[in-house]
Amino acid sequence: MHSLFVLLSLSLAAAEDGLNAWLRYAPVQNSSYRSLPSSIIALNATKTSPVYVAGQELQKGIKGILGKQLPITNGTGRDSSIIVGTLDAYEKRFGEFDKAEDLEEDGFWLSTEGRDVRIVGQNERAALYGAFEYLSRLGQGKLSAVSYVSNPHAPIRWVNEWNNPDGSIERGYAGPSIFFKNGAVVDDLTRATEYARLLASIRINGIVVNNVNADPHLLSPYNISGFGRLADAIRPYGIQLGIALNFAAPERYGGLPTSDPLNPSVITWWTNVTNQIYKRIPDMAGYLIKANSEGQPGPLTYNRTLADGANLWAKAVKPYGGTVMFRAFVYDNHLDYTNWKNDRANGAVDYFKHLDGKFDDNVVIQIKYGPIDFQVREPPSPLFSTLRKTSTAIELQVTQEYLGQQDHLVYLAPLWKEILEFDLRADDRPSKVKDIISSQRFNRPLGGSAAVVNVGTNTTWLGSHLAMSNLYAYGRLAWDPSGDSVEILQDWIRLTFGFDRKVIDTITEMSMKSWPAYENYSGNLGIQTLTDITGNHYGPNPASQDNNGWGQWTRADKKTIGMDRTVKNGTGNAGQYPPAIAQRFENIETTPDNLLLWFHHVNYTHRLKSNKTVIQHFYDAHYEGAETAQTFVKMWESLKGKIDTERYNRVLFKQIYQAGHALVWRDAINQFYYNLSEIPDEAKRVGNHPYRVEAESMTLTGYKKYLVTPFHAASKYTAIITTSNNTAGTVTAKLNFTSGTYDLAVNYYDLIGGRSKWEVFLNNRTVGTWRGDSEDKLGHALTLLPDGHSATRITFKGVNIAQGDTLKIVGTPDGIEPAPLDYISLLPPGIVD
Repeated sequence: MHSLFVLLSLSLAAAEDGLNAWLRYAPVQNSSYRSLPSSIIALNATKTSPVYVAGQELQKGIKGILGKQLPITNGTGRDSSIIVGTLDAYEKRFGEFDKAEDLEEDGFWLSTEGRDVRIVGQNERAALYGAFEYLSRLGQGKLSAVSYVSNPHAPIRWVNEWNNPDGSIERGYAGPSIFFKNGAVVDDLTRATEYARLLASIRINGIVVNNVNADPHLLSPYNISGFGRLADAIRPYGIQLGIALNFAAPERYGGLPTSDPLNPSVITWWTNVTNQIYKRIPDMAGYLIKANSEGQPGPLTYNRTLADGANLWAKAVKPYGGTVMFRAFVYDNHLDYTNWKNDRANGAVDYFKHLDGKFDDNVVIQIKYGPIDFQVREPPSPLFSTLRKTSTAIELQVTQEYLGQQDHLVYLAPLWKEILEFDLRADDRPSKVKDIISSQRFNRPLGGSAAVVNVGTNTTWLGSHLAMSNLYAYGRLAWDPSGDSVEILQDWIRLTFGFDRKVIDTITEMSMKSWPAYENYSGNLGIQTLTDITGNHYGPNPASQDNNGWGQWTRADKKTIGMDRTVKNGTGNAGQYPPAIAQRFENIETTPDNLLLWFHHVNYTHRLKSNKTVIQHFYDAHYEGAETAQTFVKMWESLKGKIDTERYNRVLFKQIYQAGHALVWRDAINQFYYNLSEIPDEAKRVGNHPYRVEAESMTLTGYKKYLVTPFHAASKYTAIITTSNNTAGTVTAKLNFTSGTYDLAVNYYDLIGGRSKWEVFLNNRTVGTWRGDSEDKLGHALTLLPDGHSATRITFKGVNIAQGDTLKIVGTPDGIEPAPLDYISLLPPGIVD
């Protein structure tokens, strides 16, 4: 076991659909692997035990990776073995274990030194974690002799799934639920079990399967029985089931006249429900609560405190060892925009600060990483450093709600790392967020991480092969937040796509550039993600940010932009941080530029540390971000033949789509702020597109002009739609471009409710055709009208054009989709529109 693997991927396998994710156990060949234990010994392994699963997993993994079929035995022979089991079982079989005191709850010891491979877990699921660790090393060729203990950074490592009983998923982009259908838990739990396997491999130990906007009817005896079946299905993987609750369930389901958490009948009702659940699911992890948030009822509805509500459930689950995760996502969504002092970012501290120390010990406050809502960049929530006597967990989001909804590549580990490593300097002592949530900093009994994931029935789990890097990275960082983003990513690449150096380097480069690129073309300088916050949080709509009660404001007007969150003149949010950090954010000179507009309201002509003005930085950054997105297509295309065809084509489709939509973002944001500020782009790019021909300027037959809302979601504010939903329309134009070879790009709108067909002709010669069928290919919800969500582009490469040629596009509407068109671009080689 002392030799290193020298590994090469075998010839490309048949097409893969992504279902196995990083647990493919793809065959590898080795040139120096000299010995492999001859059997597997799984100690104390009843069939429902994670130790039994560990034995089965080791057998399956070794067969897949090395082509060796190892028997699972009771260990009576003298040959070398892979031994996996709990600490107790190991000591009963082999005597005292000298690493016993080093193992913490869920921790494991892995040794490949000596004759045997030994995997010893502090508990049963820890033994399974160790088995997956060994297989991961084996699958990556990391098999120099090792002996080490691995303990979790924090005890809580959960995922939150926002699944509804009808099978829909709020902010889900990968198809219907794998847990629910038609109001109840599904009969076939195969996919749920497969998901538990994936989660166990990255050491997740809890899953809340239903939406935080919970349906109270899920507490019926029939549904509790369904939850029980689900808990049974995931238990062998060491995963405990959690349930999200609706605060008003006693009234909406239980028939009580009140849901007051101090009312004796309400307390009795919840106690009885909890007892029923634990009778069916003795190891239920606990409850997740969203209350008094976004119009939902909660303790404040009855003039009770949030602690009164949380402690009601904490006492109910306490006898069973359960935990209550209480979300800090509490704010007023009807804020008065005209009040300069109002600030949604203050909500969490305002609501929770005075309650510190009043929550029961089994309550954990689940805090979103930033003060608003999963934006492309936020400072860490000041609540992390405010709660000193209360257990806390960080809430992250694997599902890319504001960050491209799995149709834009955004590798999130670097974003999370910035938050986790941020030192809040509580009491002027080192106070990194990662050490606060682990309870190390404030010595609390619980803590950890929760992530909104929202897997669906799509075989890629998240709707995108590359998005799975975020789920993998979340598990790795929840276990050890000191992990390196690149190392985690490359482990995932090797396990998912193999060992080819070009594949590893290319996907690494794409992924590590992806968050900065998305920030550049969606919203930078701390202004938030400039998406449609009153809609589906996907496409560009900066106008939606202001003049509403939601509080995700930019305070943009003709001359100025940014939230003033200073204590001196603004909302006081900067003062919610410990003094050293508050002083940094209060002062515009010491506030980093990437958070400038989060904390300060400035003129568009304010000079950044780069010496650029704010508005020029906006223009430049949006062009740079969109340009980077174009390079992802070429980089992925360079991997053709190195990745199986099915996954190659699916990812290529996503990258081409992202490249087109990044241009939509670029133009929409730049046009909006140009119109608002009336300050021109120094490079004269904004509003100036020499390669475009506007659809409305062409000769229209059966088409008519259409003013797009918001205006900046269309080039020159205008698109065209067919005059009838039953008759095709035609647009024609003489092309006054120099003769040559061009890429012909067509920007159009793909609406839900129809699959229009477009045909492009050059002098009556067909260039290409396509359908508006994005609803079949993209995971995010499409819209009913031409806007920044539905805008997209198709490109026909290498089209030979002579000056004076006639271009014709025929659009055939379908359903309610009137074959909308925005513009065409004729792009010389190497030019980005």
